[in-house]
Amino acid sequence: MRFLIVSNAPLVYENGIAKAYAPYIKEMAIWHENVTETAFCCPVWPAANGLLVTEVPFPFRHFRLKDFNFKTPKAICYALFQVPYNVIILFRAMCWANHIHLRCPGNAGLIGALIQIFFPGKKKTAKYAGNWDTSVPKPLSYRLQQHLLANTFLTRNMAVLVYGNWAGAGKNIKPFFTASYSKKQITSFTKEDFEGPVRFVFAGMLTPGKGVIYALKIVHALRQRGHNISLELYGEGVERAAVEKYIAEHELQEFMHVFGNQNDRVLIDAYQRSHFVILPSASEGWPKVIAEGMFWGCVPIATPVSCVPDMLDSGKRGLLLKMQPHTDTANIEALINDYRGWLVKSSEAANWSQHFTTELFAEEISKLVRQ
Repeated sequence: MRFLIVSNAPLVYENGIAKAYAPYIKEMAIWHENVTETAFCCPVWPAANGLLVTEVPFPFRHFRLKDFNFKTPKAICYALFQVPYNVIILFRAMCWANHIHLRCPGNAGLIGALIQIFFPGKKKTAKYAGNWDTSVPKPLSYRLQQHLLANTFLTRNMAVLVYGNWAGAGKNIKPFFTASYSKKQITSFTKEDFEGPVRFVFAGMLTPGKGVIYALKIVHALRQRGHNISLELYGEGVERAAVEKYIAEHELQEFMHVFGNQNDRVLIDAYQRSHFVILPSASEGWPKVIAEGMFWGCVPIATPVSCVPDMLDSGKRGLLLKMQPHTDTANIEALINDYRGWLVKSSEAANWSQHFTTELFAEEISKLVRQ
């Protein structure tokens, strides 16, 4: 089977070695195990630009797209020349493929969602990595991709993988998940009680959309209320300087540390010693760091976006943020003062997340490819 991946996620060639975003490649390697040939239809970046990249571990064919966006008038003019070229490349790639796999939302996914209409007989899957909730405002291109993917007249022979269960989503739509860890990694471990510091961890892009400054302010407020709290931050982004400035201005260097992008082993160690994983994000698809923290017994603290309420069972497995500093601080403080209650949530969080292993993920992928 010739398997085509259409994605905005770029390939980066370093000394002739193809690399891409590490979690993405980890997933695509599982898809590759079920096919004979794989091809990427995606742009190339000259450098990683801060992405945590890893080598692509399998042979592949590459249909190169031109990277573009519509963020500025100059970029729009440039895109007018690039889109026709990309349409031709995508059409050729889809002619080559037996199975077309779209990664949405994104510019490549949008063009791919349009061109796949001309291939109604080919087997297709799409992974919609954003928030599928149609009631939430989104960019026009995102809404168009949702409409195309859900429309059973325009989009045929397609399984659209989305995060969460959505009423009236249509027969193309299939609730799905992402897995980071193997069932072999499920072990018994004991976290320190609250006699020592209560440990928080934030992992993700240091950007306004991820709410990293809000996380700092919540932890700072808890310290001001007399609690022994620490916060470790993992990731890079445009707000790193603002994060470090906040920590320095409030003399929190002893209790808050920024570690940048780190590998899986470092993150696992951080999750294992932490009591809470916090993500005050404005928008998510599948919040990977929340699921990862839960796997290791961290009680999740997150905003009720996308499938997060399902993941946290409406707060039974964690805390849903109101994005009101006083209220959120008080709710977290109440759980810090209730160690037994924290233990229950920690256990329920781990039990839920440990169901979604890479083995289960591989089984479900195999079914999708072979059905």
